[in-house]
Amino acid sequence: MRFAAYESFNGTILKELQKLFPDLDIVRVQDTPLYQPPDPDVLEWAAQENRIILTHDVQTLVNDVYTRVEDGLPMPGATLIPGTLAVGQALQDLEFAIGAGESDDFTDQVTFIPLH
Repeated sequence: MRFAAYESFNGTILKELQKLFPDLDIVRVQDTPLYQPPDPDVLEWAAQENRIILTHDVQTLVNDVYTRVEDGLPMPGATLIPGTLAVGQALQDLEFAIGAGESDDFTDQVTFIPLH
């Protein structure tokens, strides 16, 4: 699976995910040429790169994801984790979702963490 961590994504969660899954392909959006673009541009880039978005933006990004899916545009998926969720809970649920899933399970989907 390939992921893109949105600019404001919690660095601790990102580092711990990389420890849990050393072979997981994760890039930070701020490390790409797309630093601080509008959400639709990030989603287009993620689709071209076949990367699932990891974000804490549970307010606005989700609407852009749904719009892409409704418009029939490619969407590898987005995983939304509230910034207020405890790091341990976020990691536990992400570990389950990533470990039990495959890329196709995320396609055209918004995965909300916590899972339960």
